[in-house]
Amino acid sequence: MMFQTRLDSRFIQRLMLIGGGLLLVFACTFAFSKIVSAHGYINDPASRAIQCKNGLNTNCGPIIYEPQSLEGPKGFPAAGPPDGKIASAGLAGFAQLDQQSATRWNKVNMTSGTNNFTWNFTARHATTSYRYFITKPDWNPNAPLTRAQFDLTPFCTINGNGQQPPATLTHSCNVPQRDGYHVILGVWDIADTQNAWYVVIDAQFGPGDSIAPTAPTNLEVSNVGTTTATLTWGASTDNIAVTGYEVYNGVNVIATVPASQTSANLTNLLAGTTYNLAVKAFDASGNRSPSSNSVQFTTTELPVDVTPPTNPTGLHVMGTPTSTSVTLMWNASTDASGIAGYRIYNGNTVIATITGTATEKVVTGLSPNSQYTFTVRAYDPSNNESGDSNAVTVSTPDGPSATPWEPNTAYAVNALVSYNGKVYKCTQAHTSLPGWEPSNVPALWQLQP
Repeated sequence: MMFQTRLDSRFIQRLMLIGGGLLLVFACTFAFSKIVSAHGYINDPASRAIQCKNGLNTNCGPIIYEPQSLEGPKGFPAAGPPDGKIASAGLAGFAQLDQQSATRWNKVNMTSGTNNFTWNFTARHATTSYRYFITKPDWNPNAPLTRAQFDLTPFCTINGNGQQPPATLTHSCNVPQRDGYHVILGVWDIADTQNAWYVVIDAQFGPGDSIAPTAPTNLEVSNVGTTTATLTWGASTDNIAVTGYEVYNGVNVIATVPASQTSANLTNLLAGTTYNLAVKAFDASGNRSPSSNSVQFTTTELPVDVTPPTNPTGLHVMGTPTSTSVTLMWNASTDASGIAGYRIYNGNTVIATITGTATEKVVTGLSPNSQYTFTVRAYDPSNNESGDSNAVTVSTPDGPSATPWEPNTAYAVNALVSYNGKVYKCTQAHTSLPGWEPSNVPALWQLQP
């Protein structure tokens, strides 16, 4: 009986130890999940990011997994994400959000006047303020989102008083008078870090417009060359306004111009190729007109060219090489048919190609503490390649001290790790778990050049 009692006691102690360990693992996992699930988004009216997650916006990239992670430097508009990258908070991993046109994103219907904005928070930070901005009445929906596109005086500011918000928070704001498509920018300013969250909402004010513009008329082609041609047409009309015109080659759009322009100078056409083109007008609601009349033409054949360009000269290194990159510059080559581009060689291997006439290139993907011998060759539209430029030899320095990334490891801010041949810097202290590799979690890791 005594033996049985001791056995039961030991068994219970083991169960308690195992249970405590499991609780510790769960607590660590939960704490980590709060870090990496960072941190908040506007759910109603549905923001661009949450509409990506919900499938109403498509081809959005990895934001569909992290609509709450649009974190960038605070201080907008004086600081914060650069122009053209406001919707992504300046995060390269979410760059698809910066695409901007009158038809790119699904819109939520709104009216001017009192509106509620509801935030969902997955990690609650002490807050300085919540601010709301809106595009100007005459903004261009087909141009990148820049500060010049917004009224930089917030139409609504809510003081956060340095407090953490609840899991869900609703603000009542008076939205200025607007008509048609506009973008609202919500900024969540954090009190205890240097960052803020940037959330855009694509809003349609007033009744939706379903009336398409009239078809462009009298499409004509002129100035047909080897790779160029000029199109002209008569203007379309619309019940509200024409926003722009698209040039179609079959079903593919090959050029877009604003409504004020009823011509298009086409470039980068293929020599000796027949084209059958038409033009459609579109308005701010994405309605497209019927096609104009079509025009058919054939670009001029390239003459047979067997003469290579002259050799590039003066190849040299600009600045100081890093452990993984070097900037090269050279003097331009010449060719009777023009220069199509340059190829950079390491020995006999092409490691970079430049399309066009640029004579400078940052060569990346190099290995630390390694020696390279570079030359440059030019090529023309017929792919005739020049001889080598002069050679330059470059030795890359030792790279930063980076340890291989591993799961279940505590990482401090600014810690460097290597993963799949690349180096990342930790931006938030955390303990890693499987599935949160640096390339998968841009909220935690910043790719290093």
